[in-house]
Amino acid sequence: MHVPDGFINAPVSAATGAVAAVAVAVSLRGARRELEGAGRGGTGAGAERTAPLAGLVAAFIFAVQMLNFPVAAGTSGHLLGGALAAILVGPYTGVLCVSVVLLMQGVLFADGGLTALGVNITDMAIVTTIVAYAIFRGLVKVLPRRRSSVTVASFVAALISVPAAAVAFTALYALGGTADVSIGKVFTAMVGVHVLIGLGEAAITALTVGAVIAVRPDLVYGARGLAKPLELRTSPLAVPAPGADEVTTAAREAEPVATAPAAASRRSARPVWLAGLAAALVCAGGISYYASASPDGLEKVAHDQGIDKKAQEHATKDSPLADYSVKDIGNARLSGGLAGVIGVGATLAVGTGVFVVLRRRRAAAPVAAAGAPGERA
Repeated sequence: MHVPDGFINAPVSAATGAVAAVAVAVSLRGARRELEGAGRGGTGAGAERTAPLAGLVAAFIFAVQMLNFPVAAGTSGHLLGGALAAILVGPYTGVLCVSVVLLMQGVLFADGGLTALGVNITDMAIVTTIVAYAIFRGLVKVLPRRRSSVTVASFVAALISVPAAAVAFTALYALGGTADVSIGKVFTAMVGVHVLIGLGEAAITALTVGAVIAVRPDLVYGARGLAKPLELRTSPLAVPAPGADEVTTAAREAEPVATAPAAASRRSARPVWLAGLAAALVCAGGISYYASASPDGLEKVAHDQGIDKKAQEHATKDSPLADYSVKDIGNARLSGGLAGVIGVGATLAVGTGVFVVLRRRRAAAPVAAAGAPGERA
């Protein structure tokens, strides 16, 4: 659903650019809290581990977006990623993850117009993340408190988020579309095909969330709070020594209660990180060669409705990685695979860098406040 330059006029593109900028600024503040919250109270992997994991989520979304899957005759679809990112690392961090992916795609691979970057971030990062996470949280509250409920809620949230993005695009096109077409026809065609694409999005999201939650539920943002505290109890058959009751009572009052999430937070996240990176590299570097060559949902609708006649050449069309292939490499499989690997590496580096900086700034704030002049303990 990458909108190219020329589909939306300049005023609406500028307005969505402003919306995207504000949303990213708000998400930067919110992501700091989410990264900090991952290291408090034993509810997550620790902020120092969550930042690299958030970068990995961005790289994984980039890789899976290369895997276009057929949804109807002559039409394909691909992951948008808003639901997956929001559930794995949090809604604010999720907006940033998808925004980083869109930025890298536009700059390096000429995928999605640069003047339309605000449109794409608004549609594919903000709308999908907000809609998906709102639905996800609502379902988690009413479903039984177990891991399978998180997977089910992920499926439904991802499914609905894709046609929601199609509706948002139609609304933006109604405001600033450059072609004289029937908005009703655009709406019907966009929502119809993206309901089918939503099924693929839902399957990918549920499988990924389910795989992570099966091995490390403490790493899934949307699963926080599901684990029950692990209480240490004394066997009723044990014979207490003289004075043991007083000692036990005092110890219980002095020591914090151990929790299962706290124990999990001390486990290394490296195996999950390595497995996720390997999966991203395999998807982008190998499986992407077998992706559907059919136009995606927006491309198909744009062609059928005559919207694509207004498309403009991409500003980075001469990029050595344009169209997800490495320039001057004749072998299509090698060229596409290498471009995918480069994209995964670049997205991982940029995404991780952003989140590491956010984490460090958040960690430095209390230290600066504690050292402010004029304050006493």
